Amino acid sequence: MTALGVRLVRRVSATRGFARVAPHVIPGLDRAVHRLTRGKVLLSAQMLPGLVLTSTGARSGLPRHTPLACVPQEDGRGWLLVGSNFGRDDHPAWTHNLLAHPEASVSVGGEDIPVTARLLAGEERAAAWADALVFWPPYAAYQARVEREIRLFGIVRR
Repeated sequence: MTALGVRLVRRVSATRGFARVAPHVIPGLDRAVHRLTRGKVLLSAQMLPGLVLTSTGARSGLPRHTPLACVPQEDGRGWLLVGSNFGRDDHPAWTHNLLAHPEASVSVGGEDIPVTARLLAGEERAAAWADALVFWPPYAAYQARVEREIRLFGIVRR
């Protein structure tokens, strides 16, 4: 994508209208394309690095598949996941799932990888948040819209 395209997508994704519509459209499209391509393609990953998180439902105990943007870590062993929920008031369900059941898996480029999730706090969270804002500046608009602190998880290979 061109630099102009990236700037346009960033500007649009920071709007309240996007926050209302995107959660109902983007994840479903991502799940469908991911299934059809046997885990090799995510539509949203054409713009940002992405993965499909498979977590265990906090209440149901059932597997939950959630396409997410991710910030790959420099060491190549993990990812940062941002629970922005498109700047909506509630924490996304997948964050509740990881708090209840931190052992999960991710699908990246057709590979299923077992991972462990850890909620970041304090200085570690502050550093990760700075990285997330460099990676995707609209996260700042998401945080400004909500009273909750957006959850950040470090995800590492088991």
